[in-house]
Amino acid sequence: MDRLLRGEIHSGGACDIKTLATESGISRASLYTTYSHLKDEFLERRKSVREHVSDTDRRELQILRLKQTVATLHERIREQERDLLALRDFQRLAISRIAAQHEEIVRLRRGLDEKGNVVKLRPGGKR
Repeated sequence: MDRLLRGEIHSGGACDIKTLATESGISRASLYTTYSHLKDEFLERRKSVREHVSDTDRRELQILRLKQTVATLHERIREQERDLLALRDFQRLAISRIAAQHEEIVRLRRGLDEKGNVVKLRPGGKR
């Protein structure tokens, strides 16, 4: 309740009963029946906040929230860039190992062909 009234609302939410119920982990019906005293307190406090907060203050709060969101998104981008670099390094290493294994397989097959003591089977397992 306090977070919502301070304007700390997740993306897609609002300072309303539905978001309060969601953030509390209960159904809206439960908020109306079992926890109606909390619903009433929330509505009263929200009304009081709206009466005492000027439009300028609301804009300042919104700007602050948006700046925090931008900072969070920039950090997520940096984390994803780090992950991408790590994946590219892993990809290069994997391709290098696969190429080395392929060369080893080719070398071993040549060795078998040169000895001539290996009988090739036809499809189906027959000579």
